[in-house]
Amino acid sequence: MRADARGNVGGDRLQERVDAFGELLGLSRMRVDAAPLAEAGALLDRVAERRRLSRDHTVVALAGATGSGKSSLFNALTGIEISETGVRRPTTASPVACAWDRGGATALLDRLGIPPQARFGRRALLDGVHTRFGGPDAGLEGLVLLDLPDHDSAVPEHRQQVDRLLELVDVVVWVLDPEKYGDAVLHQRYLRPLAGHADVTIIVMNQIDRLRGEAAEQVLDDLRRLLDEDGLAVGEYGEAGAVVVAASAATGEGMEEVRSAIAQVVAERGAADRRLSADVDLAAARLRPAFVGRGRAGLTDEAREEFSDRLAEAVGATAAGQTAERDWVDAARRACGVPWVRLLVRGYRTSRAAGRAREEQWRIAPAPAPAAVRPAVAEAVRCVADAAADGLPAPWAQAVREAARRGERGLPEALDEAAERAEEGETQWPRWWAAARGVQWVLVALVVLAVAGVVGGLGLLLTGAGAGPGVRAGVAVGVLWMPAALLAVGLCGGPVLAWVCSAGSRGAARRYGQDVERRLRDAAAECGRARVLEPVAAELLRYREVREQYGVASGG
Repeated sequence: MRADARGNVGGDRLQERVDAFGELLGLSRMRVDAAPLAEAGALLDRVAERRRLSRDHTVVALAGATGSGKSSLFNALTGIEISETGVRRPTTASPVACAWDRGGATALLDRLGIPPQARFGRRALLDGVHTRFGGPDAGLEGLVLLDLPDHDSAVPEHRQQVDRLLELVDVVVWVLDPEKYGDAVLHQRYLRPLAGHADVTIIVMNQIDRLRGEAAEQVLDDLRRLLDEDGLAVGEYGEAGAVVVAASAATGEGMEEVRSAIAQVVAERGAADRRLSADVDLAAARLRPAFVGRGRAGLTDEAREEFSDRLAEAVGATAAGQTAERDWVDAARRACGVPWVRLLVRGYRTSRAAGRAREEQWRIAPAPAPAAVRPAVAEAVRCVADAAADGLPAPWAQAVREAARRGERGLPEALDEAAERAEEGETQWPRWWAAARGVQWVLVALVVLAVAGVVGGLGLLLTGAGAGPGVRAGVAVGVLWMPAALLAVGLCGGPVLAWVCSAGSRGAARRYGQDVERRLRDAAAECGRARVLEPVAAELLRYREVREQYGVASGG
């Protein structure tokens, strides 16, 4: 990653990522496991602390195993025997620091926890003197060089100091030797986890003078192979990555290359930001499973419609609509049917109902079923929660399901109340039913008049019994044809009118049933939206905000 003219990685890009990380952590509390969030929070504190301190100094640490020659390399770079050297046992019990500008590096050394007696000022010791091996001391202004304890020390406190300081320094120079450069602890515990820090890593194969002929090249090739397996990119041919140098602190071979590699990093004034940016990259990679799912998550229109349909089924919207349609048809039949037929049917039904009441008066009536079927409601909530959580990372999928379960509590009761409110109100029957009923009663009156006319005509026939047959036939025709015609009109007109009215009411009945079903569906959908869909949507919105912040924090 390149630095700008002032040494900032990408200008303010690092600060944007840090701010996004802060927002990310704030939005994720109570939803993501606290341990990784705490680690990321500690990283943000380290980033803020380091950026508050001197940006003109670069902290470079020499790290390595026992006998690798760290202290010898440290002394060679400083040009003075500051750090005690040893071959078989660790001699650096605590870190030693040498600052090329000690006064301005005090705050940094305090942050690193370097004791005062282990701090040295390079210029105060050898002002204007050349380094032990190599050219003049130019290009190292602002360097703070540390000699760390051995990372494989038998003393636990030494290893703890190494681990602590490796999190705080800007650049790490790994000092290896031809015997232990392939040590598993070095690669598995340090190089492999910090593979993303290649831009601030320098690998020095020390004691190269112990190898003769092609052995040195073979060892370096094998080292590069191991680094490649670790995922640590090696910068060759001008490419970004770790620098690999072969040197000997004892003979001075390659020391100029080592000093030049360090001087280049120090002169750029961007190593601190590059290191912090790599730390943020690593933290973002570790948190990726908690914030990046598979595909695009969210509630689809299909899932919402299915949820509303399930709730409507739970409150019996379809059955209620069908019942309402039948009730409309029955009401039309009662309003527009033939009155004398209705009286006969009503009497028959009344007698049957009375008989059933006498039979069942000793039976216990079952309790009425609730309007909303509880298992159906629970299944609807589970299905919509699964649909919303599909593709989400595990913590956020769990948060969505919990939000849905919270909304499920009390949802059946709320659906019952919503259904009752939706069914309230009087039904406005069509006004033409009253006109049809009036016509039916007119037809009944015609039947009555016709019957009266027929009875009268028969009486005349009976009173004129002594007349001749022709006379009686003429009287019968003259007296009975009008009542007979009215009787036929009254008897046939009523059923015909009832059939016409019933056929004309079917469309209205269907619309009435659909309206009842729609009101119940809307009431159930509104109830489900307020109690389940909105909390789920709020969790999804929070996740989308978190996902956006994660994209910024991860550098995506």
